[in-house]
Amino acid sequence: MARKIVLTMLVAVLVFAPAVALLGSAVVNPAATGTCLPGGDSLIVGPVPDSLTTTTSDGHQITLDRTQLTHAATIITTGGRVDGVGRDGVVIALMAALTESRLRMLANTGAYPESGDYPNDGDGSDHDSLGLFQMRPAAGWGTVAQLMDPTYQAAAFYGGPTGPNYPSPRGLLDITGWRDMDPGEAAQAVEVSAHPDRYRAFQPVAETILTTLTTNSQPPTQVPEADRVVFPLPAGTWNKTSDFGPRIHPITGEVSFHTGTDYAAPDATPILAVADGRVVSTDTTPVYGGLIVIEHTIDALPVATAYAHIWPDDIHVSPGQIVAAGQHIGDVGSAGQSTGPHLHLEVRPGGPDQPPVDPVPWFNGHRPDDLDNPTATPGTPCAPSTAPPPDPPARTVDLGGSSRTGVEWDGP
Repeated sequence: MARKIVLTMLVAVLVFAPAVALLGSAVVNPAATGTCLPGGDSLIVGPVPDSLTTTTSDGHQITLDRTQLTHAATIITTGGRVDGVGRDGVVIALMAALTESRLRMLANTGAYPESGDYPNDGDGSDHDSLGLFQMRPAAGWGTVAQLMDPTYQAAAFYGGPTGPNYPSPRGLLDITGWRDMDPGEAAQAVEVSAHPDRYRAFQPVAETILTTLTTNSQPPTQVPEADRVVFPLPAGTWNKTSDFGPRIHPITGEVSFHTGTDYAAPDATPILAVADGRVVSTDTTPVYGGLIVIEHTIDALPVATAYAHIWPDDIHVSPGQIVAAGQHIGDVGSAGQSTGPHLHLEVRPGGPDQPPVDPVPWFNGHRPDDLDNPTATPGTPCAPSTAPPPDPPARTVDLGGSSRTGVEWDGP
Protein backbone atom coordinates (compact mmCIF):
# COMPACT_ATOMS: atom_id res chain seq x y z
CA MET A 1 0.00 0.00 0.00
CA ALA A 2 2.81 2.42 0.89
CA ARG A 3 4.45 1.82 -2.47
CA LYS A 4 1.17 2.57 -4.28
CA ILE A 5 0.83 5.83 -2.36
CA VAL A 6 4.39 6.84 -3.24
CA LEU A 7 3.81 6.03 -6.91
CA THR A 8 0.56 8.00 -6.96
CA MET A 9 2.24 11.03 -5.39
CA LEU A 10 5.14 10.75 -7.83
CA VAL A 11 2.79 10.78 -10.82
CA ALA A 12 0.98 13.85 -9.48
CA VAL A 13 4.22 15.73 -8.93
CA LEU A 14 5.62 14.80 -12.31
CA VAL A 15 2.52 15.61 -14.31
CA PHE A 16 2.20 19.09 -12.85
CA ALA A 17 5.87 19.93 -12.38
CA PRO A 18 7.61 22.36 -14.75
CA ALA A 19 9.34 20.85 -17.76
CA VAL A 20 12.88 19.65 -17.21
CA ALA A 21 15.09 19.67 -20.30
CA LEU A 22 16.18 16.40 -21.86
CA LEU A 23 19.64 15.28 -20.72
CA GLY A 24 20.31 17.34 -17.67
CA SER A 25 23.88 16.10 -17.72
CA ALA A 26 24.64 15.62 -21.36
CA VAL A 27 27.95 16.16 -23.10
CA VAL A 28 27.16 18.36 -26.07
CA ASN A 29 29.28 18.68 -29.18
CA PRO A 30 30.35 22.35 -29.36
CA ALA A 31 29.48 22.59 -33.06
CA ALA A 32 26.34 24.72 -33.58
CA THR A 33 23.96 23.15 -31.08
CA GLY A 34 20.81 25.00 -29.96
CA THR A 35 20.41 25.33 -26.20
CA CYS A 36 17.33 26.91 -24.66
CA LEU A 37 17.91 28.47 -21.27
CA PRO A 38 15.15 29.05 -18.73
CA GLY A 39 13.82 32.59 -18.59
CA GLY A 40 13.68 33.11 -22.33
CA ASP A 41 17.42 33.13 -23.10
CA SER A 42 18.13 31.25 -26.32
CA LEU A 43 21.77 30.34 -26.92
CA ILE A 44 23.38 28.65 -29.88
CA VAL A 45 26.84 27.36 -29.02
CA GLY A 46 28.84 27.61 -32.21
CA PRO A 47 32.27 26.49 -33.39
CA VAL A 48 34.93 26.79 -30.71
CA PRO A 49 37.77 29.20 -31.66
CA ASP A 50 41.41 28.14 -31.42
CA SER A 51 42.06 30.75 -28.75
CA LEU A 52 40.52 33.67 -26.88
CA THR A 53 42.38 36.49 -25.12
CA THR A 54 40.55 38.47 -22.46
CA THR A 55 41.18 40.37 -19.23
CA THR A 56 40.25 39.82 -15.59
CA SER A 57 38.66 42.55 -13.49
CA ASP A 58 42.04 43.31 -11.90
CA GLY A 59 43.72 43.85 -15.27
CA HIS A 60 45.46 40.54 -15.90
CA GLN A 61 45.34 39.37 -19.51
CA ILE A 62 44.81 35.63 -20.06
CA THR A 63 44.66 33.53 -23.22
CA LEU A 64 42.52 30.40 -23.32
CA ASP A 65 43.21 27.66 -25.85
CA ARG A 66 40.76 25.49 -27.78
CA THR A 67 40.76 22.73 -25.15
CA GLN A 68 39.83 25.17 -22.38
CA LEU A 69 37.13 26.75 -24.54
CA THR A 70 35.73 23.32 -25.39
CA HIS A 71 35.31 22.68 -21.66
CA ALA A 72 33.58 26.07 -21.43
CA ALA A 73 31.18 24.97 -24.19
CA THR A 74 30.38 21.85 -22.17
CA ILE A 75 29.61 23.97 -19.09
CA ILE A 76 27.35 26.26 -21.15
CA THR A 77 25.39 23.51 -22.87
CA THR A 78 25.02 21.47 -19.67
CA GLY A 79 23.69 24.52 -17.81
CA GLY A 80 21.33 25.28 -20.67
CA ARG A 81 19.66 21.92 -20.19
CA VAL A 82 19.16 22.24 -16.42
CA ASP A 83 15.91 23.96 -15.50
CA GLY A 84 16.47 27.12 -13.45
CA VAL A 85 20.12 27.84 -14.29
CA GLY A 86 19.79 30.56 -16.93
CA ARG A 87 22.52 32.81 -18.24
CA ASP A 88 23.47 34.07 -14.77
CA GLY A 89 24.04 30.54 -13.51
CA VAL A 90 26.23 29.69 -16.51
CA VAL A 91 28.41 32.76 -15.85
CA ILE A 92 28.85 31.71 -12.21
CA ALA A 93 29.84 28.19 -13.26
CA LEU A 94 32.40 29.54 -15.73
CA MET A 95 33.79 31.84 -13.02
CA ALA A 96 34.20 28.87 -10.68
CA ALA A 97 35.91 26.64 -13.26
CA LEU A 98 38.23 29.45 -14.35
CA THR A 99 39.25 30.09 -10.76
CA GLU A 100 39.64 26.46 -9.72
CA SER A 101 41.37 24.96 -12.76
CA ARG A 102 41.66 27.61 -15.50
CA LEU A 103 39.11 25.46 -17.36
CA ARG A 104 41.34 22.39 -17.35
CA MET A 105 40.39 18.79 -16.55
CA LEU A 106 43.03 18.10 -13.92
CA ALA A 107 43.93 14.64 -12.70
CA ASN A 108 45.48 14.20 -9.24
CA THR A 109 47.78 11.21 -9.37
CA GLY A 110 49.24 11.99 -5.96
CA ALA A 111 45.88 11.39 -4.29
CA TYR A 112 44.29 9.10 -6.89
CA PRO A 113 46.82 7.41 -9.22
CA GLU A 114 43.99 6.03 -11.34
CA SER A 115 42.84 9.55 -12.23
CA GLY A 116 45.74 9.73 -14.66
CA ASP A 117 44.15 6.92 -16.68
CA TYR A 118 41.27 9.20 -17.72
CA PRO A 119 41.48 11.94 -20.37
CA ASN A 120 43.00 14.98 -18.66
CA ASP A 121 44.75 18.27 -19.29
CA GLY A 122 47.45 17.87 -16.66
CA ASP A 123 48.10 16.80 -13.09
CA GLY A 124 46.89 18.88 -10.15
CA SER A 125 47.94 18.66 -6.52
CA ASP A 126 45.34 20.52 -4.45
CA HIS A 127 44.58 18.02 -1.69
CA ASP A 128 42.42 15.32 -3.35
CA SER A 129 40.62 17.65 -5.77
CA LEU A 130 39.84 16.67 -9.37
CA GLY A 131 38.63 18.14 -12.63
CA LEU A 132 37.27 21.47 -13.84
CA PHE A 133 35.72 22.48 -10.52
CA GLN A 134 38.31 20.74 -8.31
CA MET A 135 35.70 18.56 -6.66
CA ARG A 136 36.73 16.08 -3.96
CA PRO A 137 35.58 12.46 -3.83
CA ALA A 138 36.04 12.55 -0.05
CA ALA A 139 33.49 15.37 0.16
CA GLY A 140 30.88 13.28 -1.62
CA TRP A 141 30.97 14.95 -5.04
CA GLY A 142 31.39 11.63 -6.85
CA THR A 143 33.77 8.82 -7.67
CA VAL A 144 37.10 9.38 -9.41
CA ALA A 145 35.60 8.05 -12.65
CA GLN A 146 32.62 10.42 -12.38
CA LEU A 147 34.72 13.46 -11.49
CA MET A 148 37.02 12.89 -14.45
CA ASP A 149 34.01 13.45 -16.72
CA PRO A 150 33.62 17.22 -17.46
CA THR A 151 29.89 16.91 -18.09
CA TYR A 152 29.33 15.18 -14.75
CA GLN A 153 31.29 17.92 -12.98
CA ALA A 154 29.22 20.64 -14.66
CA ALA A 155 25.96 18.91 -13.72
CA ALA A 156 27.21 18.47 -10.14
CA PHE A 157 28.11 22.16 -9.90
CA TYR A 158 24.63 23.21 -11.05
CA GLY A 159 22.97 20.64 -8.76
CA GLY A 160 19.24 20.96 -8.13
CA PRO A 161 16.66 18.16 -8.01
CA THR A 162 18.00 16.59 -11.22
CA GLY A 163 21.64 16.92 -10.21
CA PRO A 164 23.75 13.81 -9.52
CA ASN A 165 24.27 14.62 -5.81
CA TYR A 166 20.96 16.14 -4.73
CA PRO A 167 20.57 17.32 -2.00
CA SER A 168 24.20 17.18 -0.84
CA PRO A 169 26.84 18.34 -1.59
CA ARG A 170 24.95 21.45 -2.62
CA GLY A 171 25.12 22.69 -6.16
CA LEU A 172 24.26 26.21 -7.27
CA LEU A 173 20.52 25.55 -7.51
CA ASP A 174 20.56 24.21 -3.95
CA ILE A 175 21.87 27.52 -2.56
CA THR A 176 18.94 29.54 -1.22
CA GLY A 177 18.80 32.99 -2.84
CA TRP A 178 21.79 32.43 -5.13
CA ARG A 179 20.35 34.78 -7.77
CA ASP A 180 20.42 37.64 -5.27
CA MET A 181 24.06 37.05 -4.35
CA ASP A 182 27.11 38.62 -5.88
CA PRO A 183 28.24 36.10 -8.57
CA GLY A 184 31.56 35.57 -6.80
CA GLU A 185 29.75 34.95 -3.54
CA ALA A 186 27.48 32.42 -5.25
CA ALA A 187 30.47 30.56 -6.73
CA GLN A 188 32.10 30.49 -3.30
CA ALA A 189 28.90 29.12 -1.74
CA VAL A 190 29.21 26.04 -3.97
CA GLU A 191 32.98 25.64 -3.90
CA VAL A 192 33.44 26.51 -0.18
CA SER A 193 36.96 27.70 -1.02
CA ALA A 194 39.53 29.11 1.34
CA HIS A 195 39.91 32.09 -1.02
CA PRO A 196 36.40 33.46 -1.64
CA ASP A 197 37.49 36.72 -3.27
CA ARG A 198 39.26 35.08 -6.21
CA TYR A 199 36.08 34.27 -8.16
CA ARG A 200 35.02 37.90 -8.74
CA ALA A 201 38.16 38.59 -10.81
CA PHE A 202 36.99 36.14 -13.46
CA GLN A 203 33.47 37.51 -13.99
CA PRO A 204 34.42 39.59 -17.10
CA VAL A 205 36.33 36.59 -18.48
CA ALA A 206 33.31 34.33 -18.00
CA GLU A 207 30.99 36.85 -19.65
CA THR A 208 33.38 37.23 -22.61
CA ILE A 209 33.54 33.45 -23.05
CA LEU A 210 29.74 33.13 -22.96
CA THR A 211 29.30 35.95 -25.47
CA THR A 212 32.01 34.65 -27.79
CA LEU A 213 30.76 31.06 -27.86
CA THR A 214 27.10 31.95 -28.28
CA THR A 215 26.92 34.91 -30.66
CA ASN A 216 29.17 33.87 -33.54
CA SER A 217 26.75 31.27 -34.89
CA GLN A 218 23.76 31.28 -37.18
CA PRO A 219 20.50 29.71 -36.00
CA PRO A 220 20.00 26.15 -37.24
CA THR A 221 18.16 25.68 -40.50
CA GLN A 222 14.48 24.78 -40.63
CA VAL A 223 13.82 21.18 -39.63
CA PRO A 224 12.26 19.46 -42.65
CA GLU A 225 8.60 18.45 -42.48
CA ALA A 226 8.33 14.68 -42.06
CA ASP A 227 6.00 12.84 -44.43
CA ARG A 228 6.00 9.52 -42.55
CA VAL A 229 6.84 7.96 -39.18
CA VAL A 230 8.63 4.61 -38.81
CA PHE A 231 9.30 2.38 -35.83
CA PRO A 232 12.95 2.71 -34.69
CA LEU A 233 13.79 -1.03 -34.75
CA PRO A 234 13.37 -3.50 -37.62
CA ALA A 235 10.33 -5.79 -37.48
CA GLY A 236 11.00 -9.08 -35.74
CA THR A 237 13.98 -7.86 -33.69
CA TRP A 238 12.55 -6.37 -30.52
CA ASN A 239 10.58 -7.11 -27.34
CA LYS A 240 9.11 -4.33 -25.18
CA THR A 241 10.54 -4.71 -21.67
CA SER A 242 9.71 -1.54 -19.71
CA ASP A 243 6.84 0.92 -20.09
CA PHE A 244 6.75 4.68 -19.72
CA GLY A 245 5.75 5.90 -16.26
CA PRO A 246 6.35 5.10 -12.58
CA ARG A 247 8.39 2.00 -11.87
CA ILE A 248 10.97 0.49 -9.55
CA HIS A 249 14.33 1.39 -11.09
CA PRO A 250 16.02 -1.87 -12.16
CA ILE A 251 19.45 -0.71 -10.97
CA THR A 252 18.84 1.52 -7.94
CA GLY A 253 15.74 -0.31 -6.69
CA GLU A 254 14.08 3.04 -5.97
CA VAL A 255 10.70 4.37 -7.07
CA SER A 256 11.34 6.46 -10.16
CA PHE A 257 9.68 7.78 -13.30
CA HIS A 258 10.67 6.13 -16.58
CA THR A 259 10.57 8.80 -19.28
CA GLY A 260 10.62 6.48 -22.26
CA THR A 261 9.90 2.93 -23.37
CA ASP A 262 12.53 0.18 -23.42
CA TYR A 263 12.75 -2.29 -26.29
CA ALA A 264 15.16 -5.21 -25.83
CA ALA A 265 16.96 -6.27 -29.00
CA PRO A 266 20.21 -8.09 -29.81
CA ASP A 267 23.39 -6.08 -29.48
CA ALA A 268 24.20 -4.18 -32.73
CA THR A 269 20.59 -4.26 -34.01
CA PRO A 270 20.19 -1.21 -36.30
CA ILE A 271 18.41 1.80 -34.76
CA LEU A 272 16.36 3.78 -37.28
CA ALA A 273 15.39 7.46 -37.28
CA VAL A 274 11.69 7.74 -36.44
CA ALA A 275 11.13 10.48 -39.04
CA ASP A 276 12.94 12.99 -41.24
CA GLY A 277 14.76 15.49 -39.05
CA ARG A 278 17.99 17.10 -37.90
CA VAL A 279 20.40 15.61 -35.34
CA VAL A 280 20.58 17.92 -32.31
CA SER A 281 23.29 16.09 -30.38
CA THR A 282 25.25 12.85 -30.13
CA ASP A 283 26.42 12.57 -26.56
CA THR A 284 27.68 10.09 -23.98
CA THR A 285 26.49 10.35 -20.37
CA PRO A 286 26.83 8.09 -17.30
CA VAL A 287 23.06 7.44 -17.31
CA TYR A 288 22.03 7.33 -20.96
CA GLY A 289 25.29 5.97 -22.37
CA GLY A 290 25.54 6.89 -26.04
CA LEU A 291 22.61 9.14 -26.88
CA ILE A 292 21.24 10.55 -30.13
CA VAL A 293 18.67 13.38 -30.06
CA ILE A 294 16.83 14.30 -33.27
CA GLU A 295 14.41 17.19 -33.89
CA HIS A 296 11.53 16.66 -36.31
CA THR A 297 8.61 18.63 -37.68
CA ILE A 298 5.58 16.34 -37.69
CA ASP A 299 2.11 17.62 -38.58
CA ALA A 300 3.66 21.12 -38.60
CA LEU A 301 4.70 20.78 -34.94
CA PRO A 302 8.18 20.29 -33.42
CA VAL A 303 8.96 16.90 -31.86
CA ALA A 304 12.21 15.51 -30.47
CA THR A 305 13.10 11.84 -30.26
CA ALA A 306 15.95 10.40 -28.22
CA TYR A 307 17.69 7.04 -28.58
CA ALA A 308 19.77 5.86 -25.61
CA HIS A 309 22.23 3.19 -24.42
CA ILE A 310 24.17 3.07 -27.69
CA TRP A 311 27.84 2.15 -27.47
CA PRO A 312 29.67 5.41 -28.31
CA ASP A 313 31.49 3.83 -31.27
CA ASP A 314 28.13 2.73 -32.72
CA ILE A 315 26.69 6.22 -33.23
CA HIS A 316 26.57 6.78 -37.00
CA VAL A 317 25.38 10.41 -37.24
CA SER A 318 26.69 13.78 -36.11
CA PRO A 319 25.15 17.03 -34.78
CA GLY A 320 23.55 19.15 -37.49
CA GLN A 321 23.15 16.24 -39.88
CA ILE A 322 19.83 15.91 -41.74
CA VAL A 323 18.47 12.36 -41.55
CA ALA A 324 15.62 10.56 -43.31
CA ALA A 325 12.88 8.42 -41.77
CA GLY A 326 14.19 4.88 -41.40
CA GLN A 327 17.85 5.90 -41.75
CA HIS A 328 20.33 3.72 -39.80
CA ILE A 329 21.58 6.15 -37.13
CA GLY A 330 23.15 3.81 -34.57
CA ASP A 331 23.15 0.32 -33.10
CA VAL A 332 21.50 -1.16 -30.02
CA GLY A 333 23.88 -1.39 -27.07
CA SER A 334 23.98 -1.49 -23.27
CA ALA A 335 25.99 1.62 -22.36
CA GLY A 336 25.17 3.75 -19.31
CA GLN A 337 22.71 2.56 -16.68
CA SER A 338 21.55 -0.58 -18.45
CA THR A 339 20.94 -4.21 -17.55
CA GLY A 340 21.30 -5.54 -21.10
CA PRO A 341 21.13 -4.57 -24.78
CA HIS A 342 18.06 -2.44 -25.47
CA LEU A 343 16.83 0.82 -26.95
CA HIS A 344 15.47 3.42 -24.53
CA LEU A 345 13.25 5.62 -26.71
CA GLU A 346 11.88 9.02 -25.68
CA VAL A 347 9.39 11.26 -27.50
CA ARG A 348 9.11 14.93 -26.51
CA PRO A 349 6.51 17.01 -28.39
CA GLY A 350 7.68 20.62 -28.56
CA GLY A 351 11.40 19.85 -28.56
CA PRO A 352 14.23 18.46 -26.39
CA ASP A 353 13.47 20.80 -23.48
CA GLN A 354 9.82 19.76 -23.19
CA PRO A 355 8.28 16.97 -21.04
CA PRO A 356 8.28 13.47 -22.53
CA VAL A 357 5.13 11.56 -23.47
CA ASP A 358 4.45 7.85 -23.67
CA PRO A 359 5.88 6.67 -27.02
CA VAL A 360 3.30 3.88 -27.39
CA PRO A 361 0.12 5.94 -27.91
CA TRP A 362 2.18 8.56 -29.74
CA PHE A 363 3.21 5.94 -32.31
CA ASN A 364 -0.31 4.55 -32.49
CA GLY A 365 -1.56 8.03 -33.33
CA HIS A 366 1.00 8.51 -36.10
CA ARG A 367 0.51 5.21 -37.98
CA PRO A 368 4.15 4.13 -38.20
CA ASP A 369 5.42 2.10 -41.14
CA ASP A 370 7.23 -1.22 -40.97
CA LEU A 371 5.31 -2.99 -38.18
CA ASP A 372 2.07 -4.37 -39.63
CA ASN A 373 1.97 -7.28 -37.15
CA PRO A 374 3.94 -6.52 -33.98
CA THR A 375 2.62 -9.59 -32.15
CA ALA A 376 4.76 -11.70 -34.49
CA THR A 377 7.95 -10.28 -32.96
CA PRO A 378 10.13 -12.50 -30.72
CA GLY A 379 9.39 -12.84 -27.04
CA THR A 380 6.20 -12.14 -25.15
CA PRO A 381 3.59 -10.39 -27.33
CA CYS A 382 2.73 -6.86 -26.31
CA ALA A 383 -0.51 -6.35 -24.40
CA PRO A 384 -3.42 -4.85 -26.36
CA SER A 385 -3.30 -1.09 -26.46
CA THR A 386 -5.69 0.87 -24.27
CA ALA A 387 -5.25 3.96 -26.44
CA PRO A 388 -8.34 4.84 -28.55
CA PRO A 389 -8.01 4.12 -32.27
CA PRO A 390 -7.31 7.04 -34.60
CA ASP A 391 -10.23 8.88 -36.10
CA PRO A 392 -10.84 8.19 -38.95
CA PRO A 393 -9.87 4.49 -38.62
CA ALA A 394 -6.47 3.65 -40.12
CA ARG A 395 -3.71 1.08 -39.81
CA THR A 396 -2.48 1.19 -36.20
CA VAL A 397 0.58 -0.41 -34.62
CA ASP A 398 -0.32 -2.07 -31.33
CA LEU A 399 2.69 -1.61 -29.06
CA GLY A 400 0.89 -2.00 -25.74
CA GLY A 401 0.75 0.38 -22.79
CA SER A 402 -1.36 3.41 -21.97
CA SER A 403 -1.00 7.15 -22.29
CA ARG A 404 0.89 8.98 -19.55
CA THR A 405 2.95 12.14 -19.29
CA GLY A 406 5.79 13.03 -17.00
CA VAL A 407 9.15 14.70 -16.44
CA GLU A 408 12.59 13.10 -16.19
CA TRP A 409 13.97 12.78 -12.69
CA ASP A 410 16.23 9.73 -12.64
CA GLY A 411 17.20 8.82 -16.21
CA PRO A 412 16.28 5.93 -18.51
